[in-house]
Amino acid sequence: MEQWKNLLPGSIAGKYEFFNFNNALEILTQSCPALFSEIVDTLSAFEIRIEDIVEKGGNESKIPKKLSELLRPLGWKEIEISGDLVVRLLEGKKRKEVYREFSLKEFISGHKIDYVKENVAVDMEWNSKDQTFDRDLYAFRTFYECGVISCGVIITRSESLNQVFASLGAEVKQKYGASTTWMGKLLPRIHARRHGGCPLFVVGLTPDTVSDWRRG
Repeated sequence: MEQWKNLLPGSIAGKYEFFNFNNALEILTQSCPALFSEIVDTLSAFEIRIEDIVEKGGNESKIPKKLSELLRPLGWKEIEISGDLVVRLLEGKKRKEVYREFSLKEFISGHKIDYVKENVAVDMEWNSKDQTFDRDLYAFRTFYECGVISCGVIITRSESLNQVFASLGAEVKQKYGASTTWMGKLLPRIHARRHGGCPLFVVGLTPDTVSDWRRG
């Protein structure tokens, strides 16, 4: 057992699947204990119901909204980062004289994360196209490299939820297909370093988060 798993509170340890990259959990527990406590309380209270899973498409799913209802009152805000890049060309052996200076407008633009508070960011992907992970990881990378956050948390579906979908019929199983956002599409992207080294704590939603589903 990885030592970092000893840092997981019992209230969530058996309810979710976890992955820890670049010591994200250590950063959360040691450098951001108050924020980590809010995340733990949110994960402890968060639950899915079968009616949320089987609802027809169209508007945004109720499931991310349930996370918002828990995090927004605590001050977790959607944040977009933008910035210009100042470029200086220096001349001379000591490179102290500015030969030319100019700026690249909107060098950083359009990267959003759903929940940011102080130096921690949280995002959930429930059932989007799996390419959404590329956008999310690049956003985490940008926030991290600009010194805005020290780590991030991504919440998505664990593969183990497939047994729930299968028990609810072929239509539901097809709705949550292999090309949507789930753990099997996220982890290979992280292993390929698409997050640029930003410490990430990954949380997988398991059947234990579905409050009114019983095995068998």
